[in-house]
Amino acid sequence: MSDSQRPRDYRSRIEGAWLGRVSGCMLGKAVERFSMQAGQPAVAAYLEEVNALPLRDYIPASEAAPPLLLQTCCKDQFDVSMPDDDINYSVLALMLLETHGQDLTTSAVARAWLKHLPLASTYTAERAAYRKLLVDGHEWFAEGSDLGFDIDECADNPYSDWIGAQIRADVYGWVCPGEPERAARFAAIDAQLSHRGEGVYGAVVVAAMGAVLAGGGTLEEAVSQALLQIPQDCDCAGVIRRAQSLAANEAGGAIIRAEYQNLHVVHTVNNLGLVLWSLLRNADDFSAAIGDVVAEGLDTDCNGATVGALWSLQGKPIPKHWLSPWQGAVGVSLAGQSQLTIDALVERTVSVAKALATA
Repeated sequence: MSDSQRPRDYRSRIEGAWLGRVSGCMLGKAVERFSMQAGQPAVAAYLEEVNALPLRDYIPASEAAPPLLLQTCCKDQFDVSMPDDDINYSVLALMLLETHGQDLTTSAVARAWLKHLPLASTYTAERAAYRKLLVDGHEWFAEGSDLGFDIDECADNPYSDWIGAQIRADVYGWVCPGEPERAARFAAIDAQLSHRGEGVYGAVVVAAMGAVLAGGGTLEEAVSQALLQIPQDCDCAGVIRRAQSLAANEAGGAIIRAEYQNLHVVHTVNNLGLVLWSLLRNADDFSAAIGDVVAEGLDTDCNGATVGALWSLQGKPIPKHWLSPWQGAVGVSLAGQSQLTIDALVERTVSVAKALATA
């Protein structure tokens, strides 16, 4: 999409996407470990205890807060956003596109991981792929050098259909406004380093939706276009259609959790279902969108971040109480970087989009 075809508020949409992604991530990060280890009922019980249901603001910390609650991400406990892998990967995707643009490859993603991404900041599929690179990658840091092994082997791991690739996909959509196919291609290139099947499809869906929304499309159009980018008989397509059918149902999140209870809490499919349900149910209410998806448990920081970004790409304002606590200061844990600013990230993202439009 050329500059003249982009929505006139494109830059504002990108700013919203970064703001929404960080805010949703911070909300969910407070209860991430709590949700993973204690389960959604325990999370709901705590939220009820501190009068935080329905969840429409950062989570309060009480004197009797459970040990698994990350209090540094609770209400009135922070003045910058905490580093998180969800935000690391968004920044890393931006760096990759700044360097490689249209010529992005999976090998380039692998090299960027080893150069910029601390092993301790990786989990499940990403850590398995990273270890494969370290053990079998040999001397291949230089661009164009022989990898020494088949990079596809990195995706042969027990977590290849978990949520990792899905949380790495957002920026690929933001920089391709109105071009869901192009966004899907970028997301798949990245995802294939560590994921297969449903793990890749979830990433493709998020990127494609982001592209449609960044280009001025509606949520409904974004979902329809994203479905066209994945096999219609895959589980991701199935859970998206299920979320659509439950969009008017207040208990839709609980129904999805129950129907997919056989899946791990960080699987792609069940979490994607919660993301779509909360977005479609709360298309006009940012607080409800991120609040409802986090209150449903599973991978809370990932889902809060994804919902926050996609919702905000609609060009609608985010309530100030989500933004004022962290003041545009974005914590990251990439090599040589610890804190960035929203303004700088927005300018860089818009610049990449302009460069890709002429590629």
